[in-house]
Amino acid sequence: MSSLPITVLIIEDNDDIREGTREILELTGYKVYTACNGKAGVDEALSKLPDIILCDIMMPELDGFGVLHMLGKHKETALIPFIFLTAKSERADMRRAMEMGADDYLTKPFDEVELLNAIETRLKKRKQLGEIADVSKKGLYLSDDKQDLLLDELVRNARVKTYRKKQLIYQEEDPPLYIYYIKRGKVRNFLYYLDGRELSTEIHIQHAFFGYESLLLQQQYNDNAETLEESELALIDKENFLELVYRKPAIAGKFIKLLSGNIRDKEEQLLGFAYHSVRKRVANALITVAEKTIDAPGQDECTIRISRDDLAALAGTANETISRMLADFKDERLIVKEGNAIRIYSIHKLRHIKQ
Repeated sequence: MSSLPITVLIIEDNDDIREGTREILELTGYKVYTACNGKAGVDEALSKLPDIILCDIMMPELDGFGVLHMLGKHKETALIPFIFLTAKSERADMRRAMEMGADDYLTKPFDEVELLNAIETRLKKRKQLGEIADVSKKGLYLSDDKQDLLLDELVRNARVKTYRKKQLIYQEEDPPLYIYYIKRGKVRNFLYYLDGRELSTEIHIQHAFFGYESLLLQQQYNDNAETLEESELALIDKENFLELVYRKPAIAGKFIKLLSGNIRDKEEQLLGFAYHSVRKRVANALITVAEKTIDAPGQDECTIRISRDDLAALAGTANETISRMLADFKDERLIVKEGNAIRIYSIHKLRHIKQ
């Protein structure tokens, strides 16, 4: 079965030029529509939706600039390739035409070869743009399952390294060479106070990515990362990661959302440091660790494992204060110490603890 013919609309008030151009195009295999003035041309374009439009500039009813302007207001016709037909004396108007969005122009009188080349060039370019758009859409609208499959493949092809508890992964001012994926264990990001104390800014758990902020920004790390327990990390080479991000815009979108979440979390943490009491900050630190530990949403009781040093760094306070707050929470039946672990009786009650 043959494909549908390419359609051309000629908008031209000169009968000889209009019919001569029509004859050439029909002999070449195009299906041709015509209009003898600008207003009729707009109506014909909206009703026929041709593949390409040839339009004179100087016409009664509505000139060529008006036609281009009117068609640009309709989404159905705004992207149709548009070629102006102009007399030599009107060539000064071509700058205006191109600024308005015309794709090309032909100076009258033009020969058959000029006409066909101009049409074929515009149609070919529009097809290429359409193919690029289709590729972009495929990359942009990936399902969650497809995104997960692509990221799983990235992780599978990465080098895996085992880290000891409290082992440094990277430090401030290191150049980013990888993004990291936690196959097993926990990792924290932290900053140093001027006096050498630490402030934890994030805790990452199994199946989480981290270290991508600096890589995406192409700048040195502005924080440090170390393991909270023995951990197994996949080290994803930055070239492989960036290649996937550029090839699949949906993956870039996924990491932009992660970045946005990280920014919101840090803003909340800063507000907490500014306005919450030490008691509230320690409770929030316990909740943060608990939320990274619980197996199911809505789970209210859990056991967490975190050192006092790390809890102090997360709450932005001293070890002695952590010991005092934990003793208070124990007296209030909010937690209990179980060896090296802390059992939280109610995350809900900790969340609504008074200042």
